[in-house]
Amino acid sequence: MPPDAAPLIGRWIDHFKCEFKISRNRNSKFGDYRPPFGGKGHRISVNYDLNVYAFLVTTVHEFAHLHTWNQHQHKVKPHGTEWKENFKKMMQPFFEKDVFPADVKQAIVAYLSNPGASSCTDLNLYRSLRKYDAPKPDAVTVEKLPFKAVFKLKDGRVFRKEEQLRKRFKCIELATRRVYLFSPVAEVELVREAS
Repeated sequence: MPPDAAPLIGRWIDHFKCEFKISRNRNSKFGDYRPPFGGKGHRISVNYDLNVYAFLVTTVHEFAHLHTWNQHQHKVKPHGTEWKENFKKMMQPFFEKDVFPADVKQAIVAYLSNPGASSCTDLNLYRSLRKYDAPKPDAVTVEKLPFKAVFKLKDGRVFRKEEQLRKRFKCIELATRRVYLFSPVAEVELVREAS
């Protein structure tokens, strides 16, 4: 995380008596919060491979869950109004410390008008954060592929890109002919251009 952010995160870990763990990459999520249960206290994990700004945004997101749980336990929705208010308040000190580059700060401010369950759901924020990732030579996003291009996922499944349906792209899995909807920013590997 940005060095100026670390002292406050350290204080939160101590204050909330939280187990904070750096986790392996999880394709399905960037971070996770677990409330106290079965003799264990609060637990937060954040993927190790995020860039410093994505790591910080994810960390604050999970601490907002912890803070909301302390206030309301299971009486509110995980990403409801109470969590949104806590997330906004908990991001504020990092704006005051000016830890984010201007483009990321602007994207976060826009996202905070109605934050979602994941920073991935806000394409503007996701794209801003992605600019600071280490380069991945074989990775390309679905939105950058030409129409009818063939691509594959890490698990080896192969798809053909079709038309855009509102925010997502319709793609056909070649082996099964099943239709899937892909986020424009999903990272894939190009197999071949349109044929």
